[in-house]
Amino acid sequence: MKPTSSGPAARTLAASLREEREARNVGLRRLADKLGILPQTLSLWEKGQRLPSVEDVSAILALLQVTGEKRDRIRTLARHAREPNWLASSNADLPFALTTILDLESTATAITAWAPLVIPGLLQTPDYIRSIMDSSPVTVDQADKRLRVRLGRQRILTRHEPVRYTALIGERALHENFGGPGVMPDQIDHLAEMSERANIRVRIVPAAIGYHPGLIGPFEIYDFDQSPPITAVEHVHSTAFLDESEQIAGHRAVAKLLSGLALSEEATRTLLREAAP
Repeated sequence: MKPTSSGPAARTLAASLREEREARNVGLRRLADKLGILPQTLSLWEKGQRLPSVEDVSAILALLQVTGEKRDRIRTLARHAREPNWLASSNADLPFALTTILDLESTATAITAWAPLVIPGLLQTPDYIRSIMDSSPVTVDQADKRLRVRLGRQRILTRHEPVRYTALIGERALHENFGGPGVMPDQIDHLAEMSERANIRVRIVPAAIGYHPGLIGPFEIYDFDQSPPITAVEHVHSTAFLDESEQIAGHRAVAKLLSGLALSEEATRTLLREAAP
């Protein structure tokens, strides 16, 4: 069944409703009975294949006893679920941004990432991730949780029928000093190792080649079998999820241009071997 809406907010709404139910160990059939609807209807809502009304969402949240700011944010998602683009624009929204990214990564058949200055999250080593967390304004507990989540996300690269992943990485990312001695060499070794996998393409875009539109910032393009593609553009305190065809085409054009500038896969592996002391 083809989804009636596959926009970013709709996908996040579906994932959020499922997360809240599962977090409370409430079975799908049990919740559907309390709502007075068929389990199949609730299942379609939680899969993003049908959009519930704001009133339906309010009823679900009330039965699950979701209150306060989280309830308000999920209701806001429900009101905007049919809009093509969505901006998670504050610290309070960042968990929803992560929910969206987790959903996109786990359901995509192909991902193209452009990372000019930082190694893409799906290819980061634990020590590299920890060095980022150590420099971020988060508690130790939050850092540990984010580390576990990020490492869990990486399983899409090695699972049965893994996602096809293309990482275009700026050469400057290889020369940043993240963490103590050994962190960057291990990270570069890991890049070289992962680039040998059949489903992963790693290509380095050389530094000092002059201006190109990729310098504006990083992005990811997610492709799906039965849904339109979605692009994610991340900033310091916001993540924009873009669904409109013109915006997707613009980012694909930049990715194509970057591919033309990038080293070949074999030349990239040679560079990575030389860059890791």
